[in-house]
Amino acid sequence: MHEFNRRSLMTGLMSGALVLGLDPITKGWVTGANAAGPFDSVPALDGTLRTDAASLDAAADDFGHIVHHRPLAVLEPGSVQDVVKMVKFCRRHGIPVAGRGQGHSTNGQSQVAGGLVIELAPLSGIEISGRRASVGAGALWNTLLQATLPRGLTPPVLTDYIDLSVGGTLSAGGLGGQIGHHGAQVDNVLELEAVTGAGRLVTCSPTSRAPLFYALLSGRGQVGIITRATLRLVPAPETVRYYNLFFATLPELTAVQRALIGSGRFDYVEGQLQSQPDGTWKYMLEAVAYGATAADDARLTGDLGATSLTAADQAYYDFANRIGPIVDILKSLGEWTRPHPWLDSLLPASAVDELVAGALPTLTPATVGFSAVILLYPIDTAKLRAPLLRMPDERYAYLFSILRTASPGVADPAAMTAANLAFYETARARGGSWYPIGTLPLTPQDWKRHYGPVWPAFKLAKRTYDPDGILTPGQGIF
Repeated sequence: MHEFNRRSLMTGLMSGALVLGLDPITKGWVTGANAAGPFDSVPALDGTLRTDAASLDAAADDFGHIVHHRPLAVLEPGSVQDVVKMVKFCRRHGIPVAGRGQGHSTNGQSQVAGGLVIELAPLSGIEISGRRASVGAGALWNTLLQATLPRGLTPPVLTDYIDLSVGGTLSAGGLGGQIGHHGAQVDNVLELEAVTGAGRLVTCSPTSRAPLFYALLSGRGQVGIITRATLRLVPAPETVRYYNLFFATLPELTAVQRALIGSGRFDYVEGQLQSQPDGTWKYMLEAVAYGATAADDARLTGDLGATSLTAADQAYYDFANRIGPIVDILKSLGEWTRPHPWLDSLLPASAVDELVAGALPTLTPATVGFSAVILLYPIDTAKLRAPLLRMPDERYAYLFSILRTASPGVADPAAMTAANLAFYETARARGGSWYPIGTLPLTPQDWKRHYGPVWPAFKLAKRTYDPDGILTPGQGIF
């Protein structure tokens, strides 16, 4: 393992590595082990630059386990200044760079062939003041929630799985069941600190450097690497009442979801489609009321027309972290390390029933695997303000997620990816969009079409803040 930092000289001497000298420009130590290639004269760092095979292999993978782009080095920053130094270094030498949180995307978005991956996990500090939290990009939402709850506070919006990094979800958007009240996670950001592609450490907000601020939120790391975010907090409930309501048909489910997210009756609204052994489907609404009890059941659910329901009281944290124990089981079964060609479609309300009904007959073990989850939940687009989080041009949209897992001997990742692309094209023709964390290889022209009217501003931001185009090439946007 090669490590280049302030301890490199002593480490090199003790390990027998030949120290060739101190680079007069960068002040970094050049050793026989690293005296070749683009990283032969790195700056002095507080953290560590790794070039060992294990580190490079890990950075050449993500949750999708399908695309593999191997970098030349991985930075574990000891400070934000390490990120600044290495982005400047890479810009000077024409080396591509990608930031990486938890690597939970599925199509190589956080990978970079022949470049530098910056692991943001070390930047994980949390400071809470009043109803604001200043959070390092590498911090997990789970960790943040555990820090805010003793103060009676919570982030307004949480993704279903909360062991994701703050910087990672803000670069994507951060969708959750609380959208009807608070929008997406990107809509609850007060300020950002980021290192631009020009190697500048910049603080921005809706009132200061607003073009950069809005190009970072849902910006897929194209204009800068988020290093810290200041987030809004709201009062947290102690308990929740969690309902699963089942409906006879898909149109009944979507109509109730749309009505509920518009009325604000529940604090959280999502849904799932569950396949049955006889080939039929169950249409399930997930709804949560903060602080409710069994005494509220009739008022909350009595007029919804569900064929059946279950209800349970939970501590708020247990509800927020409900996916964590499931993930532990999937990991124990080996499902977490298998290919995941996920698709996250955004469908207009006017076409959701037709598009989803057309897709359901194709969702078999051979096309989604044995542990797939099919999500369907409503989005009030009026609550969303981040320009780059693209939505169908209607008041209500739906996230339709096919969380495929390529079970061994059953499902082929390439065929799954082709199915994703086919559905995307069908949905796009009906006014649909997609939430780009999944497996959907697009061309630059596809991306231009995806961003539509905001493409010129996004392209200008790219040219302004990443003038040499070194940031986050894995998605092929520019």
